[in-house]
Amino acid sequence: MRLSDLQTKKIVNIVDGRNIGTIIDANVKEDGIIESFIIEQTKNFFSFNKESDTMIYWKDITKIGEDVILVKKGNI
Repeated sequence: MRLSDLQTKKIVNIVDGRNIGTIIDANVKEDGIIESFIIEQTKNFFSFNKESDTMIYWKDITKIGEDVILVKKGNI
């Protein structure tokens, strides 16, 4: 699977069912293993915070589906 394939999927938190956003970048270790993804959070009309990107670690991903990536994140 390519990073561009993952970037088309929405990220959903299984703790609260909230849509977190989409992948915009990845942090890769020197040995080629993905450490984390940078997520551009879903923005709504009332979102004025420009620094709303967050990081999802590979260990937090529970399932990569056809349309979504499910993560277990307690406090985003």
